[in-house]
Amino acid sequence: MAKRQLNRRQNWRIEKIQEERAARAAKRESHTLETLEGGELGPEQLGLVIAHFGVQVEVEALDGELAGQICRCHLRANLPALVTGDRVVWRAGNQGIGVIVAQLPRNSELCRPDSRNQLKPVAANVDTIVIVFAPMPEPHANLIDRYLVAAEHADIQPLLLLNKADLIDEQNAVALNALLAVYRQLGYPLLEVSAHHGNGMQDLQARLDGHVSVFVGQSGVGKSSLVNSLLPGVDLRVGPLSELSGQGTHTTTTARLFHFPGGGELIDSPGIREFGLGHVSRADVEAGFIEFDELLGTCRFRDCKHDREPGCALLKALEDGRVQQQRMNSYRSILASLPASSH
Repeated sequence: MAKRQLNRRQNWRIEKIQEERAARAAKRESHTLETLEGGELGPEQLGLVIAHFGVQVEVEALDGELAGQICRCHLRANLPALVTGDRVVWRAGNQGIGVIVAQLPRNSELCRPDSRNQLKPVAANVDTIVIVFAPMPEPHANLIDRYLVAAEHADIQPLLLLNKADLIDEQNAVALNALLAVYRQLGYPLLEVSAHHGNGMQDLQARLDGHVSVFVGQSGVGKSSLVNSLLPGVDLRVGPLSELSGQGTHTTTTARLFHFPGGGELIDSPGIREFGLGHVSRADVEAGFIEFDELLGTCRFRDCKHDREPGCALLKALEDGRVQQQRMNSYRSILASLPASSH
């Protein structure tokens, strides 16, 4: 059954109610902050945001006497929105509650458009995007390519990860191998693992150690199982595949950062797992298809749309086999999905 569409007035009313709730929460938070700052606060120290809960965050102390300890903190009103992975300056307060006083510059940030198409950061200081897919649910090149465009746009290194490799059989092997061959030919790092059986997990851990990583991919590909295998004791809930749709169910609700024993971190969040490309331009999409790099700007016409134009360098490369049809289909599909102003 299709979802009922809300009209403009209903949308406005919902937004107004949400704004009023946010205003009340901010007022309560301001009062709490005034009480905190009226008491004794400890010295300024460095911290790492490891989880976000509405108007509060959990901070891990990085130096001083509290190094390694976790503290719930309030945010000063003049600070920008903080996300998991942010490095901050904070001060410890009474009753175990602290105050964030400054945000340190980000090396990178992952963003996605919200319901109003406003760009919203969802994780900071990430250097590896792990694009997870599996034999079931059936992987789609278009979705993988969307994540690759997002990674390129954010200047974050991608790692392609085929999980549930133990489910490869005679029915899906040919299609899967053809899919993987395209990315191997392009030079993308690619691993095949099974979180359930442990196959390939040591290689994956070696790739992640020393990096700040996030897992992305459609529901049901085993992201939570991978986290549980990499970080014994974390015990994230694992969602089963729906028997009707073959799709997975969401299990993660709060963005959280985990430390690997060998160094490096993993940020797990539903907001990171699925993010659109409404904030990128046509040029950004083209930059995300790395095999286009030497071809762009060499077409006969400067405003070539790479569709049917004579003298198109991309179409010639497609004909010669230097660009794969699978990738060209993804490119056209992504372009078609962008807002008209992005073209």
